[in-house]
Amino acid sequence: MNKIKIVTPLLILTIAFGIHGFTSAQSVSIDPVKTISQINANAAYTVNRSSQTVKNYEYVLPLAIVANPGMYVGKNIKFRARFDKFSTLGLDYKPAFRSSEKFISFLIQRDDIRDHDVPLSELKIFLDRKEAEKHIDLNSGDEIEVCGHVFSKALGDAWMDVDKFTVIKAVPKAVNK
Repeated sequence: MNKIKIVTPLLILTIAFGIHGFTSAQSVSIDPVKTISQINANAAYTVNRSSQTVKNYEYVLPLAIVANPGMYVGKNIKFRARFDKFSTLGLDYKPAFRSSEKFISFLIQRDDIRDHDVPLSELKIFLDRKEAEKHIDLNSGDEIEVCGHVFSKALGDAWMDVDKFTVIKAVPKAVNK
């Protein structure tokens, strides 16, 4: 009987503090977008250009950019992908204008399809023509790293300027018989 008199108030206090703690936790609002941004900021990549400006690049997957282009507009991003081909896709389009005289666009391969090459045409990537001329010998399938800035989501697609273009791994050119 004596044990019940001691245990009962302790049990009541434990339940009361538990309920209070639970309701306090429920009233705290956590913004998931802000939390994810903070996590990604810790994994940021820094590139020093001409010792004038330092840009932080957030690593993202190309398919994530395509799935939600609005989330990346105005952000500096980087990704690795397989090069597909140089193209004129998206050049001289007025709402997201990039001149075909100064820029060339290029396509990367979708990384969710491995049994054949499918370009990720929903991501419009623009490279300065002078820089592109340095990489004219790229083959389809070469692994590249791209650092740049998403500047528009015109037509529901992501439009990106390239700041840094690096060839990571070259594959031998396929011979057609």
